[in-house]
Amino acid sequence: MRGRLLLIAGMLAPTLALAAPKAAPDKGAPPPAAAPAATACKPPEPPPASARPVKPALPEKPACLDAKGGCPGWEAYSFNDAVKAYNLQAQAFRPIAEAYVQKLNAYVKASGEYAQCEINAMQN
Repeated sequence: MRGRLLLIAGMLAPTLALAAPKAAPDKGAPPPAAAPAATACKPPEPPPASARPVKPALPEKPACLDAKGGCPGWEAYSFNDAVKAYNLQAQAFRPIAEAYVQKLNAYVKASGEYAQCEINAMQN
């Protein structure tokens, strides 16, 4: 509630200044100080979508795994090798995905800071 009142008061202040009569400047007085420059708020940039890592694809399960007789030796070994390769790819994927998540979290944090900067700029 207080923030909303400050925002409304900040929006009304310029209007009130326009309505007040201007006094004649004193000839011996120094010139009025310039208003402080508006704070420049830099909007954050999200990490590029092209940097989003792609999760490795699961190996296809052979139909013979669900069959009553099972798979012939070579097919079972091939599937086992494909699962081992997938596990290695998944291990390599994890740190890349975690780095991307950190970039996303930094973007979220910077977005909040940007929003706060804009609010502060409107209130000043």
